[in-house]
Amino acid sequence: MATRIQFENSSDIGVFSKLTNSYCLTAIQATRDVIPIVHTTIGGTRIVGNRHGLLRVEERLSALGNVVACNDYIALVHPDIDRETEEIIADVLKVEVFRQTIADNVLVGSYCAISNQGGLMHPKTSIQDQNELSSLLQVPIVAGTVNRGSDVIGAGLVVNDWCAFTGLDTTATEISVIEATFKLQGQSSSAIIGEMRDSLIDNWA
Repeated sequence: MATRIQFENSSDIGVFSKLTNSYCLTAIQATRDVIPIVHTTIGGTRIVGNRHGLLRVEERLSALGNVVACNDYIALVHPDIDRETEEIIADVLKVEVFRQTIADNVLVGSYCAISNQGGLMHPKTSIQDQNELSSLLQVPIVAGTVNRGSDVIGAGLVVNDWCAFTGLDTTATEISVIEATFKLQGQSSSAIIGEMRDSLIDNWA
C-alpha cells in the first residue's frame, strides 16, 4: 500500500524522513503519527540506514541521503565518495557497496528509491541501465516519477518492504507504478502496521 502524505505542508517527505524495515525516523516537527515513528534530529543532515543500522559520517559529500541509496543487501553510492566512507557503509549497514550513477546523475540517493522488493529510478534511466541495476540489486527496477512528475525520487518517496509513503502531489498513475514496483498491492494498512510494530519490537527489545 502506498499512501500520499505531506510533512509540514511539503510533499518532499523523503527529505524529512527515513523508512526502513525496522524503524521510521522523522524530523521533530512531525505532528501526527501514522505508523510507529521515532522523532529525531541528527546533526541537521540527511542520513542513511537500513534494518542493520543507521549511519551519519563526516564526509566531504555531507548529505549522505543524496549520495547513498540502499536496501538491506546492496548500497549504491556516489562515484566520488571517500574509500573510508565506503568501508563504513559496508561494515555498519552490512551491504555490498557499488559506485554508481542513475541516469548520468551522481546523486544516487536523490534519483532513486530501493527496497528489498524493487526499485524506482529517475525517469531518464535507460532500459539497459535498468536491466544492469536490476541484475546488480536482484530486484525489479522501473523508471518513474513522484509528486506529479518530479524526477527527484528520493525526496518524494520513502519505502520499505511493506509500505510506501509519497508526497501528496503524487498522481494515481505514479501510485500504481510505485505499488507494482515495490509489490505493495493488496496489503491492508492494519496488517502493515502490525508487521512494522512486530519488527520494531524485535529490533529494539
